[in-house]
Amino acid sequence: MHVPGPAAAFVAVMMSSCSFTPTPRPDLTSLPVSWKNNAGFPIAPPDGDLSRWWRQFHDPVLTQLIADGLANSPDTASAAAKVREARARRDEYAVSLSPSLGYSAGSNSQVSKTEGSARSSGTSYSAGLDTSWEVDLFGRNRSTLEAATADLGAAEESRNSVRAALAAEIAAAYTGLRADEERLAVLKRTISSREETAKIAGWRRDAGEADSLEADQASSSLESARAGVPALQQSIGQARNRLARLCGRAPGELDGMLSNGGSIPNPASKLAVGIPADTIRQRPDVRLAGYQLLAAGARTRAAEADRYPSLSLSGTLGVNTLSGSKLFSPETAAASVISGLSGPIFDAGRIRANIVAQDAATEQAVQTYRSAVLTGLSEVEDALIACRRTGERINSLETAATAARGAAELARQRYEAGVTDLLTVLDAERTSLGLEDSLLSARADRANSHVELYKALGGGW
Repeated sequence: MHVPGPAAAFVAVMMSSCSFTPTPRPDLTSLPVSWKNNAGFPIAPPDGDLSRWWRQFHDPVLTQLIADGLANSPDTASAAAKVREARARRDEYAVSLSPSLGYSAGSNSQVSKTEGSARSSGTSYSAGLDTSWEVDLFGRNRSTLEAATADLGAAEESRNSVRAALAAEIAAAYTGLRADEERLAVLKRTISSREETAKIAGWRRDAGEADSLEADQASSSLESARAGVPALQQSIGQARNRLARLCGRAPGELDGMLSNGGSIPNPASKLAVGIPADTIRQRPDVRLAGYQLLAAGARTRAAEADRYPSLSLSGTLGVNTLSGSKLFSPETAAASVISGLSGPIFDAGRIRANIVAQDAATEQAVQTYRSAVLTGLSEVEDALIACRRTGERINSLETAATAARGAAELARQRYEAGVTDLLTVLDAERTSLGLEDSLLSARADRANSHVELYKALGGGW
C-alpha cells in the first residue's frame, strides 16, 4: 500500500517501537526540513526542554499542580486502565499461537434388566489429557496478534495524549487565575486612586469651586470600577475550582496553595524546537494514529488469510477401565492424534466483503494518520507565530502602559492643583486601566502560547 503525503513519516515513527513489519513503507521526503516561523528559536534536539517542560516557567506552584494532576486525575487513571486492558487483550491473542491443554475425568454407571432376569449394573472410569493446536499456516493468528500489539501501543499513546493535554490545560487554567488576580490588584489600585479623586471633587463642590456634575462624575467613575471587583472575584473562585477538578480534588482543597499569590508564569526566553521530523516522532497523537494504522493493516492481512485452509491438530491421552483401582495402570492407557484440514468453499461472499471492509478501514487509518501529521505541523507553526507576536505586543504595551500611568498621575496632580478639569483625569485613568488590562492579557497569552508550543512539540511524552 502506498501512503501519500505527510503520512510518509510513518515508518520512522513506528519502527522504533514495533517488533513486526508494518503494511505501508513510505519515505520521509514529504516532511519539511525546518519550521517556517522558527526565527528566535534555536534548532536543536528539544528532548531536554520538553522533559517536564512546566519547570521552565520556574513556578513551584505550577509544578506542584501538574504533578498532582498527573497523579490524581480520573482521566489519567482511566487511560492507564485502558492500557492494562489492551495489554491483557494482547496476551489473550498471544495464546492462540500456542497449543492448549486440558483434562477430563469421570465415571459412568449403567443398570440393565432383561425380561424375567435380575438386574445387572456396572461402573466404568475414565481420565485423560486433551490438547489442541491450530497451525498458523497463512499467518491469520500472527496478524491478529500484531493488531492486538498495535492496539496496546495505541492505548499507551492515548494515555500519553491525555497526560500532555492535562498538563497543558492545568497550565492554561493556572495562567488565567494569576492573570485575574493581577487584574484585581490593578483594579484595587485604580479604585483607591478614584476614591481620592472623588473626595477632591466633593471638597471642590462643597467649597463652591465646582458644581455637583463634577462630583457625580467622579462618584460614577468610582462605582464603575468597584463593580468590576465581584466579576473578577467570581472568575478567580471558578478558576480555583477548575484547577481542583483537573487535579482530581474537591472544590476548595487547593485554595490554601493557590491563595499565597503569584504572578503570570514567565516562559523561558529560549526554547529548542528541533526539526519537524523530531516533532512527528514525539507527538503522542501522531504515534497513536500510526499504531491504529498498523492495527488496521494487520486486520486486513488476517481477513485475507481467511480465504485459505486452516490446519488443526488435536491429541488425547487417557484411560478407560471398569475398575477404579486400575485407573492409572499403564495397560489401560490409550492415545490418539487427529489432524484436520478445513477451508471455505462457498460463503456467499462473506470473506470477500470482510476483506473489502478491512481494506477500507485501513484507508481511513491512513487518512487519519495524514491528518494527525498535518495537524501537528500546523499547531507548531501556529504556536511559534503566537510566541513571537505576543512578545512584540508586550513590548509595545509595556511602553504604552508606562506612559499612561505617568499621564494619569500627572492629570490627577493637576486636577488637585485646579489646573485641569475632572474629565481629563477620568479619561487618563480609563486609558491607563485599559492598557494595564491589555498588558496582562498579552502576558497571559504569551505564557499560553509557550504552553501550546510545548504541547505541540510532543508535551514531553
